[in-house]
Amino acid sequence: MPCLREFATAFYVAGGPCVDFHGFAYPTRMAAIVLSDGGLFIWSPIALSPALKAEIDALGPVSCLVSPNRLHYLFLAEWKRAYPQARLYASPGLRKKRKDLRFDDELGDAPPAEWAADIDQILVHGSFLTEAVFFHRASGTVIFTDLLQNFAPDWFKGWRGVIARLDGITAPCPGAPREWRASFFNRRAARAALRAILAWPIERVFIAHGELVTENGATFVRRSFSWLLGKVASL
Repeated sequence: MPCLREFATAFYVAGGPCVDFHGFAYPTRMAAIVLSDGGLFIWSPIALSPALKAEIDALGPVSCLVSPNRLHYLFLAEWKRAYPQARLYASPGLRKKRKDLRFDDELGDAPPAEWAADIDQILVHGSFLTEAVFFHRASGTVIFTDLLQNFAPDWFKGWRGVIARLDGITAPCPGAPREWRASFFNRRAARAALRAILAWPIERVFIAHGELVTENGATFVRRSFSWLLGKVASL
């Protein structure tokens, strides 16, 4: 079975094994986007198996390795060893956490030259964890990491399923975990970022954890962030 599958135009996804996060099994997922110059933008890379590497190499040269927030970094080192020519981009705060890695740059509110022709981005500030949200123009896909989670109702079993529902991360009404919502000390900054995100012509929603959204993406995002946007979410 192939490791990569096409999610949208020039946009590929690969799933990895689950990782334990405070006793909950979180699936891992990465994106590989083919840029206009033929290079590959690798978002939140998963473990690099020989089979996955072969498919990546067939897709194109890896030019960018990206950590979207400081919780998503586990496999950056092995990808950098495999693709030493790729530029390594840190999410805010990751440089201090992973001093063993030599990052080329840190993500900001504007995309760097390497992917500016294809992908837009913005930082969502205001909480304990700053996340970079991306938008792939050719496919109309917005990319969230932990800020938006969309688990199937039956993904977690037993008491974990109850906690997940109470935490607000399961369909049909998913969003950010409630403890993360509570950490937004600067909601004005977060709302400004979300309004900018909703200004993108969103068709699809790519999510690190949970079910992907292939239609009515803007409506899904607006509804998922009603806890933050308030009346704006109903517009």
